[in-house]
This record gives sequence, structure tokens and C-alpha cells, in this order.
Amino acid sequence: MRALVARYPALGALARADLGVAETPVERWVVNGTALHIKRDDLSAAAVGGNKVRALELLFGGLPAGTTVLTVGPTGSTHALAVAEHGQRLGLATEVLTWPQEEHDVSRATARRMTAVARVTPTGSVAEAYARAFVRRIGGGVRWIPAGGSVALGALGQVGAGIELAEQVAQGLLPTPHTLVVPLGSGGTAAGLLLGLAIAGLPTRVVGVQVVPRLVASRRRVLALAGRTRALLSRHAGGELPALDASRLEVDRGAYGGAYGRTTDAGSAAAAALVRAGGPGLDPTYSAKAFVVALERARRAPAEPVLFWLTFDGRWLD
Repeated sequence: MRALVARYPALGALARADLGVAETPVERWVVNGTALHIKRDDLSAAAVGGNKVRALELLFGGLPAGTTVLTVGPTGSTHALAVAEHGQRLGLATEVLTWPQEEHDVSRATARRMTAVARVTPTGSVAEAYARAFVRRIGGGVRWIPAGGSVALGALGQVGAGIELAEQVAQGLLPTPHTLVVPLGSGGTAAGLLLGLAIAGLPTRVVGVQVVPRLVASRRRVLALAGRTRALLSRHAGGELPALDASRLEVDRGAYGGAYGRTTDAGSAAAAALVRAGGPGLDPTYSAKAFVVALERARRAPAEPVLFWLTFDGRWLD
């Protein structure tokens, strides 16, 4: 939020939790002979980082120790893990309702770690998880954290990340990206970045790579969330904000693989190539699939700089 509050000081009045969120570096990598930049948002916090921490900084704002927070997600949800890990550090208790997904080593490791720091209740489906969450919420005594943290308040954290990126461009740390490639799940990161880049005046195109079913990974949903986030920011900051340019958002469906969590050969190969080049590890559900698209676009048009937004923190897996 530092970059956003510096631009709109009135936002300093918003309640925020201290999760140790810091500016994340940009690195240049050459992978299989193709050059591109990576925004290391996996390093957003010292403990468990990744894109979700920027949202939780606001969604946890003002919660006293002892509060129980409730969220939902698939069995290997890194969002739910971030809620549980950072909630524990703040003295919060976390309840998670999960539904089945296609499993792999990272999802199983995530589930094991989450079970150690949260009360996890498996359900049979997405519909059942949300129905049980609704009953739990109307019973009272819990604070609801939406799936992925993808509501307007949470997306403000990603608006700040977009402005942070513009500052790094101005410092000469990377060229102005022609394309920013990010996994598209619940949509909060893509929506916030789209608005943040518009505020900063960067002409960058945001490409969300589908990693969840089409009904969720919807261009319309991302634009609607970006619009709600813009309205919220305008109310708190005062005055008009730059308009959103819908033409700068694209959804790429080519790397999905047909199911949430499904490992793809292309994703595994791209992730392995990055590690061979000395880069960070990627997860099969989100970042590996998005990296396939980022690498291909950088290879096809080397004169149009590509930035890959790394949302997954794999450090804890070691």
C-alpha cells in the first residue's frame, strides 16, 4: 500500500494489518534463449508471500486478536494457506471449508501445512462449501474472507502493486512492459493491476491466463471487479480517477489444461526451464501455466517486452 498511499494520502486512514508486505523486485531472466522480466511478488512477505498477502493486509485490517476468520477454497488453496498462516501471526483463528481438486505434490503439501494452522473441513463440492459457509456466517462469530480475497477492498492491494511497478519502470529497473502476464483465478490480482496501471499511466496490456473454470475466469468478472475497486478508491481518495480501458485486458485460455489443478506437460516443461536458468520454482496450478504464455509471447515478439507476474511463493516448500 506504500505506493498507493503516497499517491492518495487519504487512504492512510484505512485499517491495515502489519503483514510485513514490502516492495518486490523485478528480475530479468533468459529462458531457453528467450528474455523476459519477472515481478517477484512471491517475495511480498518474509514468511508466506505471494499475491494474496497484499489483499490480506487490508482484509485483516482492524481485526482484534482472537477473531475467527472463515474462508473457502480447493484442498490445495494457497489463498487459504495465506489466510491461515498470517492469521495465526496476528492471533486470529482460521476456519477453511475446502472442496476437491486434481492433486499434485504442491497441492498436497499446501493442504498438509494448512491443516497444521487452521481448522479445515472438507466438503464434496464448491456448492456445498459455499452453502456451509453461508450457514456458518449467519450463525455469527466469524469474519468472512472471500475466496481469493477478490473483493474491491482486497484488490486495492494490487492497485498499489501496479503503481509500485510503474515506479520501478521510472527508476529504469525494467522497460515499460508491452504485456503483463498473470494467472487468472478469482480475478483480484488482474483487476487491481489493470486499475493500478491505468492510474500510473502505463500503456501495458494485462493478459490473464485462465487457471480455473471459464465461468470464474471471466473477462466480464475482472472488469466488474476493477470497476468496483475504482469506485471504492474514488470514495476514499476523493475526486475522479483515470478511466479503465477494457481493451487492455485479455484472457488467454490456451494453457488451462481442462481442470483446476491439472498438471500440464507444457507447464511442467516451462517451470523446469526456468529452474534450469537459475530462476524460482513455479506451482503447477497457477504460475507454471501462466509462465507458458509469458514465455511464448516473449519468444514471438522480442521487441515487445513481457513481464511475468509471479504470484506463488514456493520458498516454504524447501
